[in-house]
Amino acid sequence: MNTTYTPKPLDTSDVQLSEDILELTEKLAENTHEVWAAERIAQGWRYGEERNDAEKLHPCLVEYDKLSDSEKTFDRSTALETLKCIMKLGYKIEKA
Repeated sequence: MNTTYTPKPLDTSDVQLSEDILELTEKLAENTHEVWAAERIAQGWRYGEERNDAEKLHPCLVEYDKLSDSEKTFDRSTALETLKCIMKLGYKIEKA
């Protein structure tokens, strides 16, 4: 196993997103959670007060609006960085 791995995400610090694109962040964050939850449930996971990998229990198998702020922040960050990466790579996002 390589223990010297150093992540090198694309530097998106110079990317400015418009207000309408920023509004998309919350919708993408919620969808990210929904996709994750659907995959977990398909793998046999179910809700549990505490995470238990052996019993496949996870406290985040709830609706997005019931997640803790820290969990929502994780999903928002993922969505925001995805949008910034898309723009950094030269793509445009336009509402149809």
